[in-house]
Amino acid sequence: MQLRSRKTALLIAYALVTAWGSIYSKAQGPTEQPDKYQWLEDVSGEKPMAWVNEENARSAKVLQADPRYGSLAETALKVLESPTRLPSPDFRVGEIYNTWQDAQHVRGILRKASLASYLTDQPDWHTVIDYDSLAAKDNEKWVEKGLHCLYPGNGLCLVSLSAGGEDAETLREFDLKTEEFVEDGFVLPKSKQEVTWVDKDSLLVARDWGPGTMTTSGYPFVVKLCKRGQMLDQAKEVYRGTEADVSADATSLHDSQGNTAVILSHGINFFEREISLYTPEGPKKISVPGKSELQGMLDGQLIIELNEDWKPEGLSNTYPQGSVVALDLEAVSKDPIHLKPAVIFTPTAREFFQQSAITKNHLLLTTLDNVQGRAYIYTRDANKNWTRKKLDVPDNLSVEIATTNISDDKFFLETTGFLTPSSLLLGDASSTTLKTAKTLPAQFDTSNLVVEQLQATSKDGTKVPYFLVRHKDIKYDGSNPTLMNAYGGFQVSLTPVYNPILGKLWLERGGTFVLANIRGGGEFGPAWHDAGLKTSRQRIYDDFAAVGQDLFARKITSPRRMGIVGGSNGGLLMGVEFTQHPEMWNAVVIQVPLLDMLNFEHIAAGASWVGEYGTVTIPKQRKFLASISPYNQLNPSTTYPEPLIFTTTKDDRVGPVHARKFAARLEEFHKPFFYDEIVEGGHAAGANLKEQANTRAEQYTYLSRKLMD
Repeated sequence: MQLRSRKTALLIAYALVTAWGSIYSKAQGPTEQPDKYQWLEDVSGEKPMAWVNEENARSAKVLQADPRYGSLAETALKVLESPTRLPSPDFRVGEIYNTWQDAQHVRGILRKASLASYLTDQPDWHTVIDYDSLAAKDNEKWVEKGLHCLYPGNGLCLVSLSAGGEDAETLREFDLKTEEFVEDGFVLPKSKQEVTWVDKDSLLVARDWGPGTMTTSGYPFVVKLCKRGQMLDQAKEVYRGTEADVSADATSLHDSQGNTAVILSHGINFFEREISLYTPEGPKKISVPGKSELQGMLDGQLIIELNEDWKPEGLSNTYPQGSVVALDLEAVSKDPIHLKPAVIFTPTAREFFQQSAITKNHLLLTTLDNVQGRAYIYTRDANKNWTRKKLDVPDNLSVEIATTNISDDKFFLETTGFLTPSSLLLGDASSTTLKTAKTLPAQFDTSNLVVEQLQATSKDGTKVPYFLVRHKDIKYDGSNPTLMNAYGGFQVSLTPVYNPILGKLWLERGGTFVLANIRGGGEFGPAWHDAGLKTSRQRIYDDFAAVGQDLFARKITSPRRMGIVGGSNGGLLMGVEFTQHPEMWNAVVIQVPLLDMLNFEHIAAGASWVGEYGTVTIPKQRKFLASISPYNQLNPSTTYPEPLIFTTTKDDRVGPVHARKFAARLEEFHKPFFYDEIVEGGHAAGANLKEQANTRAEQYTYLSRKLMD
């Protein structure tokens, strides 16, 4: 559930809803009332947790007592703990590092092997950090959150540790070469924070420095320079955003030619940032568009992704959104206003940029071509022009960059498809060669399954593609149990992926699966995302409903056999579909969701998403948010399907508040629902593999009851 996850509008006559919620009177129209469920916003309070425990027990009594639950949980755990699953590689200090969880390592280990050993069937792994032992030693439920390491690879890293999976983290300095935490090294206590190394004795840190240093959405906006041996209160401020920003941070860029750049930035909103070059004279603002993203540096060239059209000052030509361009660092340092970009990639009508990464001498770039994965190697030649070669990746699969090596030109790509087990391909950018390094053994039976790419027509005529994974011998009579997923936001692309949990717990048992590439995502570039921003968001919900209607028209399924699932922003999507089209679905799984859209700005990190959703402080946007807010659109006289609502107490990103209040209002209206709130896991399905297996088993038990019985 990443979340990484991704209609007709039923605008009821009285849908003018206030920021405090409402009750309705046919005679007098809407009347403003206090939100009676604000008490559930005390996340760890005694009374709210008593309510949570009661609802958990009530739902578990049904779902976990189902005879299918035990076997589904056992199957899910077997898949998640399988020793044959792919160990994701990470190039560091000349070796391959991997973080691994299994039955013996519940919280996980960081381990390493040489590249030669990694490429064998049985790598000689060596444990570097044992997170279970560390958690026991510290008496803390640590969840590892990765490493922040010093370039060019002398082994100094900051280990990120989260209590229970929260976004807030504790950072401790660790030496990969000695395999020990550094005595009297850098330690950054718990906070939502961003950090980058300037050199081996200096960090740039954005964190909670005390009152007046965190944004409204709960992220830092003050960056300070921390020197080795200093106390945190001795750190020197070098950059400051504002409380109204999303956040501020620093990023260090390096290339193999010896160029170094430190970039300071602050997010005006979720999609727009102002970036500056860190210099001895202070920050110098770089005049790139607000909607752009720094991808890295190669051969002294800053690589920039454009998410809006850009006409640089003093130039006549415009660079279209979705392009990737390069800026010469030396020229930027001299004049950060008058910029002269060189084009690396330009999108077409159907092919759009997705990812990039730097090797020693080349740029690796992936795209989606009508939601099909492509990969290219770009090189800056002697004439300072960018040339590219297409990599020979399999058709009809998703392609992602797993890791690149900055000390040579090796890299790993991961390819995957609904019915194709994931493979890791070892590449060499200098020779543009690829060879299969590891392939996941088949985890479920695909012999009777096929994949189709179809399209539906949305309310405004837009063609919306979707993938259908079905059995070869299905009957087109509307009887097939079908589960549909989408995300529809934040320019996140959803692509085919080999999912053994879905395969074992759903497809093998007769289910059909649909992945909808609705607007709001990034499958077709920035414009596909922008089409569903703020008050245009109903298009996203219309797209999703249109795919459902298309499935009905093709007689693949029917409302009786149709279920939908989504998390985070996709959880909001589920809530909207639940309230706008209750007649279309018989099962709705709402995971770690946003649901109270009139109060989302004041819940957890909600204020950071105003760039996506809009704000209640602008009347037009507030009116629209009221019209789609699932919590506020619940109606006591409407018949709804019985949903399963899932969240975690330790989610400090979206928070459990939305899910709790939505469930409480359903309870008030005497509407049936299932509720599951686990404590750990953060913005995910669980903090360890067993928790994740239990979450999945409960959800597929629910789906079986609703769609297969």
